[in-house]
Amino acid sequence: MNAPTAREILEKFDRAYEFKRRIGLYDTVQVNEDFFIGNQWEGVQANGLPTPTFNILKQVVNFQVSTIAASSIALRASPMPGVSCLESGELEKITQILNRQYEAILERNHIVSKLRQFLRNAAVDGDGCMYFYFDPTVRNGQRVAGEIAAEVVENTRVHFGNPNCREVQKQPWILISRRELVEEARRQARENRRLRRTDILDAGAVKADSEKFQNKFDAYTDDKVTVCTYFYKNRDTGTVWCAEATEAGLLRTAYDTGYTLYPLVWLSWDYIQDCYHGQAMLTGLLPNQKFINKMFALVGISLTTTAFPKIVYDKTRIRSWDGSVGTAVGVNGNVEGVARTINASAVNPQIAQFMELAIDKTRSFLGASDVAMGDGRPDNTSAIIALQRAANTPMEMTKQNLYQCVEDMGRIFLDMMAVRYGVRRVEVRAGAEDPAEVMEDFDFSRLRDVPVAIRQDAGASAYWSEIASMQTIDNLLRSGHISLLQYLERVPSGYIVDKQKLIDDLRAGGQPAAEPERGAEPPTELGLDELPVTGGRGFTQLHRKLNEMGVS
Repeated sequence: MNAPTAREILEKFDRAYEFKRRIGLYDTVQVNEDFFIGNQWEGVQANGLPTPTFNILKQVVNFQVSTIAASSIALRASPMPGVSCLESGELEKITQILNRQYEAILERNHIVSKLRQFLRNAAVDGDGCMYFYFDPTVRNGQRVAGEIAAEVVENTRVHFGNPNCREVQKQPWILISRRELVEEARRQARENRRLRRTDILDAGAVKADSEKFQNKFDAYTDDKVTVCTYFYKNRDTGTVWCAEATEAGLLRTAYDTGYTLYPLVWLSWDYIQDCYHGQAMLTGLLPNQKFINKMFALVGISLTTTAFPKIVYDKTRIRSWDGSVGTAVGVNGNVEGVARTINASAVNPQIAQFMELAIDKTRSFLGASDVAMGDGRPDNTSAIIALQRAANTPMEMTKQNLYQCVEDMGRIFLDMMAVRYGVRRVEVRAGAEDPAEVMEDFDFSRLRDVPVAIRQDAGASAYWSEIASMQTIDNLLRSGHISLLQYLERVPSGYIVDKQKLIDDLRAGGQPAAEPERGAEPPTELGLDELPVTGGRGFTQLHRKLNEMGVS
């Protein structure tokens, strides 16, 4: 398969840009962003009239994004049942190493925070995209320097080879465009030439974008250059290849990344058939927001012109009148002596009721009702919990799509670790009977042989929270199902001082299993989400749980 030239990459970029322009993506994103940040009268000739902004869109978007991403996201690998390519102990060891690496990647890149930005872009612009790359400049104390990095990319900068398909891994090619300072692009060109990557630009040939490219991006600066990162799957090698090009030529020739997956995830807020770009939540709400703003503007005009009393005076007797608030009106002729007052007119109360109804309905249709946002006053706690759960139900589909993206993230991380990490020192458990952890070398290239044996699970981190784990093992010890030694071995670090010394003393003394209290039944501790919500009177199990938690 022949390597792409700079001209071929730029032609693909031009076609992708033209597709986005035809479907109106650039205009839609610009309008939606303006409305989201509160710039809702952009381009409107007000001619001195009031331009009030009651931004309910930002409130609704922030509410939905916060609700969907309320729980910290966790990613876990587990052995696939029924797979015997490796011994069970070896597979458990690999999954343990993977889980440690997942935690480190999520923490180092602040993935939870980036996922909120990822969801925000999907709600406002229609699509969210997160791109992953290996940064070799990160010093980590390992033999192989570098770590996996993450970046949230706008949907206007991501171009799919098949615009009729929204699945990332089925694309023939993917192009990501970015604008860099000319000096930074020249530095990359010098570095590539130093590494003897031929057929690339000389550093002096890298120049700022021409007017053609600046018009595409509505650029306001002339010291930047557009760099197109082009990914494609090579049918001969079965891996993802990458090349970088500017308007002047190749910045880096095509090279084999070694990955089998494109290093990005894509989420559309609402799918559009036969198109990889989705529908933003804001797009369908713009008419409602415009109507609310116009109604408030008309009421404002009415108030400023008729709500204050006006003075009418005879100009033949009084040359001028200083009436700053209501303004005076001069007439020629008798005004019952010298002057009189015109009383203010009242605003129809139905207008205010209709505006309030429009705001409430717009919010409630999107799940941001008063009860869901904590503004309601139900009769009891059971009612408010039930109503909040019901209000969150429409967001469940988006939440599951987010979890699917996180699972895809885990597969991409595994793919990148197998190619880039090399041999590293990792912490592993010394043995099945010994909970102590030791440092040993692990060759991450072995992950290429086991991806079929690893299952990715994504969800709210509360599923694996330490608090839930402590409650479970406390109940097991109290009911006598485990011994004190088994309990201490499974207590998370930091809960007990000198835990290892206690374990050693118990092993030396041969501590027997604990006996359950005579007559005591194993307690069943239910979480708040597992308690049934029932109406009517009575002191139910849910009420007792809320009282124990101090929730009124």
